Amino acid sequence: QVQLVESGGGLVQAGESLRLSCKFSGTIFSPNTVGWYRQAPGKQCEPVATINNSGFTNYTNSVKGRFTIARANAENTVYLQMNSLKPEDTAVYYCNFHRTIISDYWGKGTLVTVSS
Repeated sequence: QVQLVESGGGLVQAGESLRLSCKFSGTIFSPNTVGWYRQAPGKQCEPVATINNSGFTNYTNSVKGRFTIARANAENTVYLQMNSLKPEDTAVYYCNFHRTIISDYWGKGTLVTVSS
């Protein structure tokens, strides 16, 4: 079992920044991938950024150049630095830990609201 706790969400104005944190704990095996996903009101959940335990990253096109995902393996924490936020970034952001199809865990989410 892996537990994930997200933090760092809030209300900001367009153009501002936020940093999300995802602390994970439990039985952690490698290789694994930790990612951020988001779900906006009335829309499907979509991937935002992922990072594996070797540091390889992947971003969805809409956040490239604005968001940065980073990982502190010794602290079992993944961060999402979000700069130049836009109203369309408003969503609940979820952290996901994935190792295998049956070793896949989600946090409860943190709300990010960007006002125009």
